[in-house]
Amino acid sequence: MVGEIALWTTLLFALGGVLGGWFPSAAHRRLATAAAFLSFFGALTASGALLFFILTDRFDIAYAANYSAKELPLLYKVSAFWAGQAGSFLFWLFVHALTGCILAQEKRLSPFGLGAYMALQAVLTLFVMGQSPFRLAETAASNGVGLNPLLQDPWMSIHPPLIFIGYALLAVPFCYSVGALLDRPQDAAWLESARRWGLAAWGFLGAGIFVGGYWAYKVLGWGGYWGWDPVENSSLVPWLIGGVFLHVLRAARVRRTVLPVTHLAALFAFSLALYGTFLTRSGILGDFSVHSFSGTSLSLSLAATTGIVTTAALLLLLVRGKCLPEGDLYPAHDSREFFLLLGALLLVFAAVIVFLGMSMPLLTQLVGAPAAVDTNFYVRTTLPVAVAIAAVMGIGVLRRYGAAQAPIAKGPILAAFLLGVAAAFFVGVRSLLPLLLSGTAVLAVVSTGIAGQERQLNFGGTLAHLGAALALLAMVLAESGGQQVSHTFTVDEPTALLGHTIVYRGQRFMEDGTGKTYVYTVDEREVTAFTKLHKSGEDAAREPAIDKTFSGDVYIAPAPPQESGRAGLVLALHRTVMDDGFAYRYEDMEVTPQPDGGFLVTVDVAVTDGAAVEHVHPAIIATAEGGASKPVAFFGGERRLRLTGVSEDSRRIRLELLHSLKEEAAQPIAATVSTKPFIWLLWLGAALVILGSFTALKG
Repeated sequence: MVGEIALWTTLLFALGGVLGGWFPSAAHRRLATAAAFLSFFGALTASGALLFFILTDRFDIAYAANYSAKELPLLYKVSAFWAGQAGSFLFWLFVHALTGCILAQEKRLSPFGLGAYMALQAVLTLFVMGQSPFRLAETAASNGVGLNPLLQDPWMSIHPPLIFIGYALLAVPFCYSVGALLDRPQDAAWLESARRWGLAAWGFLGAGIFVGGYWAYKVLGWGGYWGWDPVENSSLVPWLIGGVFLHVLRAARVRRTVLPVTHLAALFAFSLALYGTFLTRSGILGDFSVHSFSGTSLSLSLAATTGIVTTAALLLLLVRGKCLPEGDLYPAHDSREFFLLLGALLLVFAAVIVFLGMSMPLLTQLVGAPAAVDTNFYVRTTLPVAVAIAAVMGIGVLRRYGAAQAPIAKGPILAAFLLGVAAAFFVGVRSLLPLLLSGTAVLAVVSTGIAGQERQLNFGGTLAHLGAALALLAMVLAESGGQQVSHTFTVDEPTALLGHTIVYRGQRFMEDGTGKTYVYTVDEREVTAFTKLHKSGEDAAREPAIDKTFSGDVYIAPAPPQESGRAGLVLALHRTVMDDGFAYRYEDMEVTPQPDGGFLVTVDVAVTDGAAVEHVHPAIIATAEGGASKPVAFFGGERRLRLTGVSEDSRRIRLELLHSLKEEAAQPIAATVSTKPFIWLLWLGAALVILGSFTALKG
């Protein structure tokens, strides 16, 4: 098969690139460059083959059958490419190989660094081959399973690729560091190239985290924009260390004595990306995260690769570190260098806290039953660090490089701090640490503006620092200043909650039965919550109703429907049963085999209200994984029922009697209502951080 051949091509030429890269001669360098391009051609071919199989509904391919379906829109068919383990690793490999071509063409990466990069490419290829996306399905299917309804969202087409692009690009500073340590440890020429690639990696990974946070905010069940989920944290930790790398690199460009710290940050940023991948795909987090993959045979390979790469890099730094410049890391405690390193240290503290929290299921499993920390652990431990980070950022941007420093105007700084405290107090914050964080965040906003105006920060750095400060401020205002209450709404009955008048207007149902909306008005502005439905009519994915204003969001999350009001009915063949004024009689059954090995079971049920008789034909598609059945209306929609089970001898069936759509639409609905003061500052701040990182590429 073309896909498998392409993967072998990718692997063989990646190994060729390793051999060519580890010899300094011009001929070997040309060999390594050619190998990089040919390896990329293999990855491109494999990726194209998988995408072709998905788009053309090749359900004889197991991966396409598991993650795609005929009825999926084009956008979600494309998203199916990276929905599973094998596909996501293949996308990672594709980006890594494409980047390898650019590196080989630029010729700025040392031969040793290029060799290390191609070695990582070979390992990624082995991961893909170990979970090959080109395996044939055991049985040919006429249609695929399709994407999980939770993943059928436009943000699914953006979030995972951004994360994997970030992971792939983190390998570049890593290899620049390895190449420099092996070739010329005292040389700092690699810093500028590594800075640009580090900024790109940080920007893409940050964009992936931001998009994922916004996706989680607008889809119920993900835990809000940030739920401290272990899988979320697995991307956050390398992003934080990537930030450490960028900051210590700035100091290293001024003082070569910071080079050892820069190498350490570059090595750990990529190693932690590998570790996060292992943690999320090992199955260890299956009971603790809504995002995690199930365990696979790759678990041991991922753990071994993470251990080998990290250990080898640290040993290399230990051995070659003797050749690195020595001396003071900073000239004075009030210098820019000092604050850069102090800020980096605080980011390390934050990363260590999150690392320990997300690793707790693994650590506890080694000594007993696996367990996870709760969100309060992260809030309690990271909040003081966030206050310190904001304060250091606010003061540090006003400092210059070197020992000689001009005094800081304390008046504007103090005023900004007090303004931040007052703003948080105004929206309802009363706890000390959140008040301090709000104050230091506003301080950082004002200081960043001053530094940008005085050109002590470039434009990209100004945007990024401003965005980070705004994001910290928004987290305080939205979380500590927000309120939450639960209420059961009755249709068209106004309710005063949290300073707003909310009216529930009932439900609206899509004609094709794939979804429904809950309609509300908040201060006379209409907002809707949307729920996707399974084929059985049960809730599959839920989105809240969000009323967005300048002062913040009113967030309405309808609760899943309760089972009350639904009746179960068991009918024996040719027997009549009375229920709620109707008589039901099971008349006949028809079983039709399906191409995928399942069966379509259709029953004939006669229903009478005493005056008229109507024959209803509910059906269920029975597969090895279970059954799916849609509700069927009768007597002009006055009632609905669906088939939920059939006895082994086919002489009994089980029905579920449902409200009519009109009755269901008028049912009271429970919902959680919360306020998110100035939450839009979080989205603005995150966008500025990302924009700043990419803008800084020109600096």
